[in-house]
Amino acid sequence: MELANEFARIEVTLDERGQGTRLKIHSVMLGRSIYFDPLELELLTWCDQEIMNRLISTPWGPEGDFIDAVE
Repeated sequence: MELANEFARIEVTLDERGQGTRLKIHSVMLGRSIYFDPLELELLTWCDQEIMNRLISTPWGPEGDFIDAVE
């Protein structure tokens, strides 16, 4: 499935190659992909709007301190 708006275009597919089904989300614009298992997807429901706003404050990907903290 492909989802798009004026800010992003992503492809969403199921990946069944591992030990369990995962959701693959691929950013067509950035060429980056990420995989989520069911628990990681449920984690999204734990986030409040403030967390989501911080994540999208840099629409072309994380920058600065956020990248340093993840790496």
